[in-house]
Formats: sequence, structure tokens, C-alpha cells
Amino acid sequence: MKNFNKNNNERVEVMALFGYEMTPCQPLSFRRQGESETEVTELIRTQIRFVGGAALHIFDVLVGREIRRLEFNSASLAWHLTQ
Repeated sequence: MKNFNKNNNERVEVMALFGYEMTPCQPLSFRRQGESETEVTELIRTQIRFVGGAALHIFDVLVGREIRRLEFNSASLAWHLTQ
């Protein structure tokens, strides 16, 4: 995985499972532009923040040995990798 500036907010494509047991959404993998798909090893934590008229769904995930943060904006329907 290439170096990632933690101050960036990079748009990514995410494969997610919706309506799974007690977790309404679980990211399974993501793909950065120009790269192959990266598998999510484990879902660590989820939270929701309300910003204006949108809900921001935040997922802290484990990718190999690294913790990453994926965010889903309910207004724009866009996923972003923020860490």
C-alpha cells in the first residue's frame, strides 16, 4: 500500500455488506484510484456524526496491521479514506 498523507481525504470505491446482523453496514474492501482492491481484515469501530443535513458514517477498520478510517457521506453517497 502506498504512503498516505493522513491530512488527505481520498475518495475510494468500497464493497460493503448492508444489513448484516447487528451492524447495518460493514465495509469488506476498498480500492484507491489506480490500485488493486484492498481487503478489510476487521471492523474495529463504527460511529455516526451528523453534519448539516447529512449523516457521516465512520468506520475504523484494520487492513493487515494498519488501522484505516473509511467515511461514508449519506448526502453525496461518497466513500472517503481519511487515515
